[in-house]
Amino acid sequence: MRNVLVGIRVLLYLVISFFIFEWIVPSEGSLAIVEYPIIWGVLGLILFFAIAFEIVVAAIRRVLVNALDTDAKAEYLKLEGVGDDSVGDWFRKISERLSGSKPLASEETLVLDHEYDGIRELDNDLPPWWKYLFYASIVFAVVYLARYHIFGGTNQYQELEKELAVAERQIAAYNESNKDLINVDNVELLTDAADLAMGETIYMNSCAVCHKDNGAGGIGPNLTDEYWILGGGIKNVYKTISEGGRPGKGMIPWNSELKPIEIAQVSSYVLSLQGTNPPDPKEPEGELWVEE
Repeated sequence: MRNVLVGIRVLLYLVISFFIFEWIVPSEGSLAIVEYPIIWGVLGLILFFAIAFEIVVAAIRRVLVNALDTDAKAEYLKLEGVGDDSVGDWFRKISERLSGSKPLASEETLVLDHEYDGIRELDNDLPPWWKYLFYASIVFAVVYLARYHIFGGTNQYQELEKELAVAERQIAAYNESNKDLINVDNVELLTDAADLAMGETIYMNSCAVCHKDNGAGGIGPNLTDEYWILGGGIKNVYKTISEGGRPGKGMIPWNSELKPIEIAQVSSYVLSLQGTNPPDPKEPEGELWVEE
């Protein structure tokens, strides 16, 4: 019965590990364990350590039981429903199979013929556990070779590209649902009609007094040409509106009056005025801006 429980626990370790990998490793359209075969190797290591853990637990149980006095040991064995010889049998059998150790009584049969300076060498085989790991590595190498070099499995560069694509979609979805977290580093040009309409409303209420309602420029510079004092492009325009213009003679910072999404909307509207050629425009100021 105890061996059955050990098997159930080991299986439970593997099942839990499998679901953890499926939860934390991103995958598209299939199981992560299929897209990333290296997970099989990790699960193999988990199985190895799970069995080693159970062996250690069985060894500790055996030591503790043998340390009991006769009456207490008999009572324990009665409660467990096992005999004296069966306590630690599972551990004994597994350890003997994995170590392949020989008893000291048979050591003479293992001694090689030669000796040096009184030192004699034993002809011991490699322990089975080492051989099993070696055979497992050969099987893994064959599977890896077939997967990636014969059947054209997804390589590391392709996996990276897929993960980056997933990350970009997640970032876009996050930014879409958290527009007030926009800043100068992640702001993007808005082209949606609703955003541009809101940007126009903000512009007419807050910006037209200095730049005119058509962007031709008045107190402030012309916004319809290709020359910019503090740089063009959505990031520079967003920064200028948010943090203000040149100290002492530029416009005030609007980050205390407008929300980040509102600054992004009005910045996008300002850029939509490029090339509209309004009547009587103000002379260009600043430097010619060429979008990279």
